[in-house]
Amino acid sequence: MKKKIDRELLKGIMEAAEVDGILINDPYSLRYYTGFRGGEGVAVISRESYVLITDSRYTEAAGQESEFEVKEYNSKNPMKSILTEFMKMNDVRKLGFENLSISYNDYKKYEKLLSEDELKNTPVELIPLEDSLLKPRRVKTEEEISLLRQAEHIGDVAFDDILGILKPGMTELEVAAEIEYSMKRHGASRLSFDTIAASGVNSSMPHAIPSDKKIEMGDFLTMDFGCLYEGYCSDMTRTVCIGKADEEKKAVYNKVLEAQLAVLDKVKPGLVCKDVDAIARNIIADAGYGSNFGHGLGHSVGLYIHEAPAFNTRDESILQAGMVITDEPGIYLPGKFGVRIEDMILITEDGCEVLSKSPKELIEL
Repeated sequence: MKKKIDRELLKGIMEAAEVDGILINDPYSLRYYTGFRGGEGVAVISRESYVLITDSRYTEAAGQESEFEVKEYNSKNPMKSILTEFMKMNDVRKLGFENLSISYNDYKKYEKLLSEDELKNTPVELIPLEDSLLKPRRVKTEEEISLLRQAEHIGDVAFDDILGILKPGMTELEVAAEIEYSMKRHGASRLSFDTIAASGVNSSMPHAIPSDKKIEMGDFLTMDFGCLYEGYCSDMTRTVCIGKADEEKKAVYNKVLEAQLAVLDKVKPGLVCKDVDAIARNIIADAGYGSNFGHGLGHSVGLYIHEAPAFNTRDESILQAGMVITDEPGIYLPGKFGVRIEDMILITEDGCEVLSKSPKELIEL
């Protein structure tokens, strides 16, 4: 099904930025605004024209996915010719671009292409859009929420699968491979980020890289994983114990769980993101582990795994219904072990819905 062009949204962005047109080359923005999933190409927009430019590998798919007019660039009809014709035909003098994601090389390429030398007497001024194209992505549509919910469901199934095969002697790499295989077997197109499987002392590193370390009895095993379903990401973390957990491990685990559940109980529209972060951070700090929780409480999730807004000590964004964001407090004791518990949550009109359904009480295998 072709994605419909949201003309009013795009015109509003142009008016607010005081530009005549927009250049989109970020793959996630291309997907969001045009429906095109190939990622290779650019879109140019004026108040009346909507053009998607790609090469022969993607033109057929782009035509099926987008209502934009699709133009193919090649040796006979180079990108330069298509872009310059668009600027002249639509009288674009100020062109908004994605300065937060464009590479320096691409910027210089477009700067030269749109210069006075190239366009003769009608040069185009490149205007940074900052986060203008990102803001609409903060609140998810019903369709996006459905896709995010399914992506997270695939993670739940993978977690259930891995619980059935975990045992001492498996390596962290084997654990990660089994989780990834399960997600793909249940409908994931690919991973939304590199899987984390960290056991024993390695679990004290929040973003540990899976290794050939073998899981031992008594180890905590932290698994942080996610996938893409129809382009939308999932993200969840569970920490389990191989064998019985000692009293220190139980105490730390239960404190992280307390902090995680406190956020779920209190979060709602209208709260400031940094104040939500403080709910969990204060519980962990009051227990004496303040210095052992160094990362932010959570991040928004959508087409990209780390979107805005975020739960951290700096973000002053106001929560709105329809945002999807993670709740993932942790405690990490260097040289000993770590614990993190993470859910993706949907902000509702009066609270939140937890998208991940996997159990969170301490599992001892």
